[in-house]
Amino acid sequence: MSDFLEKRPLGYGGLLASRLGIGSSFGLPRRVVEHAFERGVNYLYWGSIRRPAFGQAIRHLAKRHRDELVLTVQSYARSPRLMVPSVEIALRRSGLDYFDYLLLGARNEAPTDDYLEVFEQLRDRGKVRFLSLSTHNRPLLKEFLTADQQGQNAPAYDMFMLRYNAAHRGAEQDVFPFVPNQPRPAILAYTATRWGHLLDAQKMPPGEAPLSARDCYRFALSNPHVDLVLCGPANAQQMDEAISALETGPLDQEERQRVEHIGAYVYNQFQPSFPDAGDTKNNAHTIPDSNSAVR
Repeated sequence: MSDFLEKRPLGYGGLLASRLGIGSSFGLPRRVVEHAFERGVNYLYWGSIRRPAFGQAIRHLAKRHRDELVLTVQSYARSPRLMVPSVEIALRRSGLDYFDYLLLGARNEAPTDDYLEVFEQLRDRGKVRFLSLSTHNRPLLKEFLTADQQGQNAPAYDMFMLRYNAAHRGAEQDVFPFVPNQPRPAILAYTATRWGHLLDAQKMPPGEAPLSARDCYRFALSNPHVDLVLCGPANAQQMDEAISALETGPLDQEERQRVEHIGAYVYNQFQPSFPDAGDTKNNAHTIPDSNSAVR
């Protein structure tokens, strides 16, 4: 069996989740979401765009499998008091009693205590169970992880969400070395295909074929610090491709060299619209010698 097919306990809470998660924003039909669950994908992320079909899939699956699902609701609320109606609306639309994770989205500064207090109120009311945070400020995650290791405070966050792919590898220096051994918060990676750039033949090094989505997911999943990777398929074919990454398993050395070679080229040639903090220093990759990359 592929290592990627085995579910992994997340964070301090220990919920068992598939190594691949599905985001709601790209219009995946309900039946495809439900079929993915049948194939072992149990992490569903109701993000910034809450598609009705995705909510219907959650509602239908939860009727018989709620204890097997790991469900996240995202909030971009920039006022703590707006988090409560955001969560309650999501619960009504999905027909759920609770979400497993409340994700504070796009937080490049540490949320104030007011946000943590509202989360605790929602948790105490049984509306959410754990708190997570996404950021483009990787040094912020280092601060959180270091504080957790030093026991300065009880860990507030059960999971951190960050950009990590073959082009954006700064987390290998800025975050992953500071992730403690168990117990530890979970790490969720997203934008595995770098918005499709790693799949685009026009963005490849000379003479190089584009990567497959499968191998982009395998790259992120092969890092031992990454617990799960979020995918955003729009149809059944893309969902099948993502799941094939779980079935194929980790990259071998030659595959990794090729993926890293392409990622370095794409990063240096096509700068991101929204760089992460630390990118200039950490992601100005040196492109490996072409002889070291598999053609």
